Amino acid sequence: MRTSSEITSPPVAGSALGRALLAYGEARRIAAIEARRELSLNELDARALLFVAENPGARPSHVRDHLGITSAGVTTLIDRLVQRGAVRRDLDDDDRRVNHITAIVDLDAPPWSALRAFDNGIETAIATIDPADARRTAELLERIVEAVSA
Repeated sequence: MRTSSEITSPPVAGSALGRALLAYGEARRIAAIEARRELSLNELDARALLFVAENPGARPSHVRDHLGITSAGVTTLIDRLVQRGAVRRDLDDDDRRVNHITAIVDLDAPPWSALRAFDNGIETAIATIDPADARRTAELLERIVEAVSA
């Protein structure tokens, strides 16, 4: 994995903060690509697996809406994850037409932990800084994202 010092930001960002934000985004993107490669998952399958892990029992329509794909696309995607042994489908007890999707791999244990390794590393690093600094930085980043998104 490349370190943040090895990742170069495009010259678009003039400020140190802008460059740091771009470097963070690039480092996270590279970590995600490497994790997916290690697990032989495409981006959509990895995003679906992470969503299902965070939302156990999610319906396929919830996965579809989260990913912005078609019903047929989500069915195919879930079929792939079931075949990989990453998720299971459970029939709803009250409505047999409804499926609930649950992750059956441990995303905190190798090799699946690769999907969250970068974000977990960020949280570990944040835990080492002053909580007040972390809070102020979070507030600043939220304001920046809000301004850009407006």
